Amino acid sequence: MKNYKDLEIYQEAFSIAIDVYHLSMKLPHPDKYETGDQIRRSSQSIKDNIVEGYGRRRYKADFVKFLTYSYASLLEAESQSEFLYELHQKKEWERIIQRLNLLGSKLYKFREYVIKKWKS
Repeated sequence: MKNYKDLEIYQEAFSIAIDVYHLSMKLPHPDKYETGDQIRRSSQSIKDNIVEGYGRRRYKADFVKFLTYSYASLLEAESQSEFLYELHQKKEWERIIQRLNLLGSKLYKFREYVIKKWKS
């Protein structure tokens, strides 16, 4: 693995952040600037914490810490997606929820791998 862009979890997190951005910008007022802003930040935080953790991968504890932050941001984005789905009943939010669930599973497994087998 040459850099963080090689990580499947990063690639999927980046893709989700882009899709959330575009979808949230279509929300009606005030959701566009309230919950929309919040979900844009939390979805971007997923990928950004993966990157920051990868940058500190030499220090296993730091890597794990940032993967944990990434997972927490994912849960936040998932909660916001569920809220927006309930408010607006858009299938696109349901798909985001499904993608976040799948990414959450992969992120959790990667974090466990780092804890148990990562060589600092």
